[in-house]
Amino acid sequence: MGDEELQRIREKKLRELEEKLHAPRKDAPAAKVILVDQANFRRLLGEHQHFVVDFWAEWCGPCRMVGPVIEDLCHEMAGQVTFGKCNTDHNQQLAVQFNISAIPTILLFRGGQLADRITGAYPKDAIRSRIVRSFGLSS
Repeated sequence: MGDEELQRIREKKLRELEEKLHAPRKDAPAAKVILVDQANFRRLLGEHQHFVVDFWAEWCGPCRMVGPVIEDLCHEMAGQVTFGKCNTDHNQQLAVQFNISAIPTILLFRGGQLADRITGAYPKDAIRSRIVRSFGLSS
C-alpha cells in the first residue's frame, strides 16, 4: 500500500469521525429555540429549570450576529438548557420589566430567578462559559 493510498484512507476515516461528532445524537432531545412573548413568558419560566432568553430586534445588527450563536448553543446544550428569543419591538412590556436598555441582551434564569445578564454581542465560547457558570453545569 502506497503513502498516497494510506493518506486517502486516513482522510476518509477522519471525515467519518467528524461527521459522527457533529451529527445529532439519536438519543438527544430535539432542540429548538422557543419564541418568547408576554403571553407565554411566565409559563416557560416555570417549566424550564435553566432558561436562556435572547432579547433582540430585527433592525439590530449585533442581534443578527448573536442569533446563530443561540441556535448553536441550543443544539449543543439540548436536554440541559432551554433557549428562547424575545423580540423587544413586539414585547416592550417584557423589555421594560427587565430593564433592557440595549440589545442584544441575554437573560439567564435558574429555577425561575434571574441568574445572569449578558449585554452585547459576545463570541459563542464566552456566552457558553457564562451559561455553564451561571447554571453550575459541567463544561
